[in-house]
Amino acid sequence: MASLHNRVNRKELRKRLMEEPFRRTTLSFYRYVILDNPKEVRDTLYREWEKLGVFGRIYVAHEGINAQLSVPEHHFDEFKRQLYSDSRFGNMPFKIAVEDNGKSFFLLAIKVKKKIVADGLNDGTFDVTNVGTHLSAAEFNKALEIPGTLVVDMRNYYESEVGHFENAVLPQSDTFKEELPIVLDQLKGKEEQKILMYCTGGVRCEKASAWLRHHGFRDVSQLHGGIIEYARQVKQHGLQSKFIGKNFVFDERKGERITDDVIAHCHQCQASCDEHVNCANPHCHLLFIQCASCAEKMLGCCSEECADIMRLSEEERRKRVEAGLIETKSNHRSRVRPKL
Repeated sequence: MASLHNRVNRKELRKRLMEEPFRRTTLSFYRYVILDNPKEVRDTLYREWEKLGVFGRIYVAHEGINAQLSVPEHHFDEFKRQLYSDSRFGNMPFKIAVEDNGKSFFLLAIKVKKKIVADGLNDGTFDVTNVGTHLSAAEFNKALEIPGTLVVDMRNYYESEVGHFENAVLPQSDTFKEELPIVLDQLKGKEEQKILMYCTGGVRCEKASAWLRHHGFRDVSQLHGGIIEYARQVKQHGLQSKFIGKNFVFDERKGERITDDVIAHCHQCQASCDEHVNCANPHCHLLFIQCASCAEKMLGCCSEECADIMRLSEEERRKRVEAGLIETKSNHRSRVRPKL
């Protein structure tokens, strides 16, 4: 029986990806649909997609599926046929990447989760189907012009830091679960105003819009397909992009440029920059924004402490880790908020 998990080291997988002689398509999709046996669904998808060379990060839960994928172009039709053959996933809307170099993922990871998005909500306490009105890009732009309209970014702060809609409410949170009560507090007393919500691909707004309606907000709408679909429609129909900067994505690319605006700054020197990187110190791996000049000066690290560690030989680093002299930070609660 074939293994239903990757057994190859990441360095080799990245090498294989870079050497592929074919192109890939990066896409995402989600659907809230009852899956009686998520583990069985997970294993079936893994078997099918591994044969097709699909890479990506996919979460399967009793409440549905949330997927970000990279599919070989020559297998795309078969991938679509297989997915749609399951009635639970029939006619699944795809959000195709805005900028795609085909190197977004290098392995296939499908995990069974309690929820397809960690929101911390008790779904039994409110109507999760009472979601906001879905708006196209043109409809969203038009709604933005209505006096008194509030537009709310339902993503984490490190996502909105590099790109967001003009005049949006930008909650400073590390996680979606943390963001929901922050948004309620920020919108307190504005239950009668028109609320527009958006996120990367739409999945977070499905739950968040129902949560706001449960709390008395009467006029709630959401950007259908999220920023990814918005950017596609803007380009297709020649619309003005009200979203400025980059759209942060959770894969190897870390971002898709929507407009030429650079609205963020290097976390170390404050130069204009919107390039997210992970700290080169493998015991840290903090996500932060760093310009090319600081990357060279700091050896790709987030701090002098991490740069000093990277100046050590691999053998010396190993010895210090074993002796407990180097702290592994991968389990810290906040992995993105820089304290530099």
